[in-house]
Amino acid sequence: MKKDTLIIHRGRHPKDHHGIVNPPVYHASTMVFPTLAEYEDKAKKPFEGVQYGRAGTPTTFALEEAVTALYGGHKTIALSSGLAAISVTLTALLKSGDHMLIADNIYAPTRKRVADVLLARAGVETAYFDPGAGIKDILQPQTRVVMVESPGSVTFEMLDVAKIAAEAKAAGVTVVMDNTWATPLFFQPFEHGVDIVIEAVTKYISGHADVMLGTVTVSTPEQFQSVKFTANALGNCPGPDDCYLGLRGLRTLSVRLERHQRNALRLAEWLQARPEVDCVLYPALPGDPGHEIWKRDFTGASGLFGVVLKEVPKAAVAAMLDGMELFAMGDSWGGYESLMIPTDPAKVRTATEWRGPGPSLRIHAGLEDPDDLIEDLEQGLKRLTKAS
Repeated sequence: MKKDTLIIHRGRHPKDHHGIVNPPVYHASTMVFPTLAEYEDKAKKPFEGVQYGRAGTPTTFALEEAVTALYGGHKTIALSSGLAAISVTLTALLKSGDHMLIADNIYAPTRKRVADVLLARAGVETAYFDPGAGIKDILQPQTRVVMVESPGSVTFEMLDVAKIAAEAKAAGVTVVMDNTWATPLFFQPFEHGVDIVIEAVTKYISGHADVMLGTVTVSTPEQFQSVKFTANALGNCPGPDDCYLGLRGLRTLSVRLERHQRNALRLAEWLQARPEVDCVLYPALPGDPGHEIWKRDFTGASGLFGVVLKEVPKAAVAAMLDGMELFAMGDSWGGYESLMIPTDPAKVRTATEWRGPGPSLRIHAGLEDPDDLIEDLEQGLKRLTKAS
């Protein structure tokens, strides 16, 4: 089935629920068993079926089934947030003495909270690499994981995922990818050599700014057992209501992403022509440094992109942002609403140096009418110029 059909039909089993279209919300901790044999049998099949609330309920399994179908993986593990999906996966794959490579454009909490604090405390060494380069020459004998994000969710640099994955595979290294920006509708990581795919379901799959949820989709039974065991041992499990909302959001993912993409491209092209703007960071734009890779490997672009302004004082940026009517300031993205925040990529780079002539912004194009969004941006740029 095509993806537009999969997102409607996977994870739904009306015959199992009295003909109800949507999987019901199962609130459960304890599961009871009618016989001693059945009770003892669950230990022989860890994490298969309904065993205990922390390991999942039919609501959890419905979301996991649907996400697995979209990615074409072996199985999916649902977790309580995107960051939980990252930290649980890396904890499952790494131990003291191991080495990990991470692209320098990675989601900041992956670097600042998970790799540089939690994993470093556990004796795992992390090195960061140039997103535009290969990894063959920096792999070490103890390298166990390479983690990538393409494009990065602040600077929007594209990685040659297939090249990096091939170099990692040649050394027996596991490749993990954060695919939140593209979702499985716009990029298929397994087809490009990735081993494990992480997505913050909080963002586009849920789509309504009201859910904290993450998924890890693995390619082998061994990976599933490792990641699922780690999640269970750490007590990490998503609530059934969040799984239900994530699954409901998934059903409209395709039509929403189409609008997000259309709005983002319209705004990016408009901003590109503005005198206040130095450059727009959006791989779907011809002329963007990552456009050729995006055009080769991706089937679409989401609504998130960056803007680098010409040099202006911070007070001018504040004047612009403080007066926005439709663009709210908020750290997340992927919901129906438009957002805009200031960013400082230089603070979270170590392998490469970020050089921008002026302040940078991250914009999420929501589902509003693009003419209204452009009018809001125009008024904001006028305030920026006046305060400069």
